[in-house]
Amino acid sequence: MSIMAAGVAVLIAVTLVAGILESRFGVADSSSVYLLAVVVMASRFGLWPAVGTSLVSVLLYDLLFTEPRLALAVADPQEWLSLLLFLVVAVVTGRLAGLQTERARDASRRAGEAQSLFAISRSLVTARSVQEAGADLVSLLEKGAAMDDVWIAVGGSPSQERQVASRPTTGPRPEPMVHWLLHRGSGGRTDEWVRTHTGPSRSGRSGAQSSSDEAPADVFRVVIEADERPLGSVWARRAHRRGIPGPTETRLLALAADQIGLALRREELASDATKAEVARRSDMLKSALLDSVSHGLRTPLATIRAVAGGLLDEETATSPDATRKAAAAIDAEAARLSDVVRNVLDLSRIEGNALRADLEVHELGELVRASIRRQRDALPASRLELELPDDLPPVLVDAVFLDQALANVLENAASYAGAETRVRLRAAIASDEGFVDLVVEDGGPGVPDQDLEMLFQKFFRRDGTRPMRAGLGIGLSVARGLVEAMGGQLLAEHSQLGGLALRFRLPRSGRGSTLESAPVPEHAAASPSERP
Repeated sequence: MSIMAAGVAVLIAVTLVAGILESRFGVADSSSVYLLAVVVMASRFGLWPAVGTSLVSVLLYDLLFTEPRLALAVADPQEWLSLLLFLVVAVVTGRLAGLQTERARDASRRAGEAQSLFAISRSLVTARSVQEAGADLVSLLEKGAAMDDVWIAVGGSPSQERQVASRPTTGPRPEPMVHWLLHRGSGGRTDEWVRTHTGPSRSGRSGAQSSSDEAPADVFRVVIEADERPLGSVWARRAHRRGIPGPTETRLLALAADQIGLALRREELASDATKAEVARRSDMLKSALLDSVSHGLRTPLATIRAVAGGLLDEETATSPDATRKAAAAIDAEAARLSDVVRNVLDLSRIEGNALRADLEVHELGELVRASIRRQRDALPASRLELELPDDLPPVLVDAVFLDQALANVLENAASYAGAETRVRLRAAIASDEGFVDLVVEDGGPGVPDQDLEMLFQKFFRRDGTRPMRAGLGIGLSVARGLVEAMGGQLLAEHSQLGGLALRFRLPRSGRGSTLESAPVPEHAAASPSERP
């Protein structure tokens, strides 16, 4: 209902009430009834409609209820005074009621604006990126700023911007040829919308038309900035007949652009921090790898050169027995050097996700005994205890992978458990159906709970530990990678002997005890460093 129609209806109703009071109930002066019309208009439409209603009320009362009737003249001067007093009271009442109404409306607008800003802030804080929060932001701005369409673009200029948020049902918008740009006020000045011409749009159409091409629409742009650097724009569009956004809508769009700018800046800083941390860790990893590899290579090479130099010295007489010992030392150090190179290559394949298993059905006891025979120098039979039941089910593993992993674990036990410490290998059917457990445990000093999982990190060594034979610190990392490539697990736990226990959880074969090739899974393919 329009203001004029509402005023006419209210005045007619109040006039009827005044007529009834004076004609039927004998009320001498019913002019105060018109204050109801003033209050109603002030409460509904504000100050100026209430003032207009006050003036019209005075004229109506003079025409209809003051002698001579139906004329603006007033016979009794007392009546003039009453009308003037009524006019003053009506204007003051209308002003007070209108101001109260405006304040209530302003408070309601502020509350709605605060709720919208809070919702925008919550979306930006809870989402991982502006793009992830885009759908919520667009919906909130369309509702809060009374826009038909809103989209958010990121870039240094309109021609470089890429759209990151919009309605899911609409595609990329063209850069508009003409749009309204918000100029931010400074020094106490208010924000101002300025019509801007940017040249032909890239799509060949003006952005000032609605998608239906029936009703003209205005396009509005608010620049997203952070540290006085443009990061993108908040674009909005609505029908031309609705005019430019009001102060509340403008303020919401501007504050939303500021918050989006801060969120984009946080994303940039987080990305820079992540890159810096990745670079720092990469440098640390490279340094640790170089230190470990150089030490692991220098030691056996130095031994090989020293022994070989002694054999080449013509002035030093050597017996056949001494020659055999020297050759054995060279062979052992060469094997150690081969192990270093193999572990480094396998570690690179594990981290590059290029390590794949050639799975076959094997008897676990045979694989374990063969691996132990190859480790007899590091772990003599006198230190080893075997508990391998004859009724163990076959396992589906890669024999080369399991041999390498078990060799790394046994070498770790020989290096850290102590020269005379017992090492026990025991196997049993796992509590989890479909697996067989192979446990390598020792009676050494053990590992604290907080360090158990860290044993499988590259180059990790506990403070205060001095291995009998220094290595690269990647043996257990490689062992876990090899076991996981076969579909198993390698876990660290406390040993029943008081030291460390490493549990191989190996997949059982579903083919009984018959040794035949198992089908290779989709994730299995290339072999480790020994294979071509």
